[in-house]
Amino acid sequence: MLVSFFVYILAGQRNGTLYLGYTDDIFRRVTEHKAKSLGGFTAKYTVVHLVWYETHESRESAWTREHQMKEWRRAWKLELIERFNPTWRDLFEDLN
Repeated sequence: MLVSFFVYILAGQRNGTLYLGYTDDIFRRVTEHKAKSLGGFTAKYTVVHLVWYETHESRESAWTREHQMKEWRRAWKLELIERFNPTWRDLFEDLN
């Protein structure tokens, strides 16, 4: 069984508050964010729309990418989202 790891960006709304994270189960993790069961930043600011994600083959690769992207300027993250998801559609629907 091949396990994938994901780096993802959630948004509250188009050009709104962003959250960047990584996980080995993107469906479960985004479900937790949407239910606000994790508390913290995403629950406080209602950052629940999956607007971008990418797959990695290892936990280390995903962790490294997440930490690189956390150093990015906000404008770079917005550009990445606009390039791959110009309508800011909630990609969670595609995970089912």
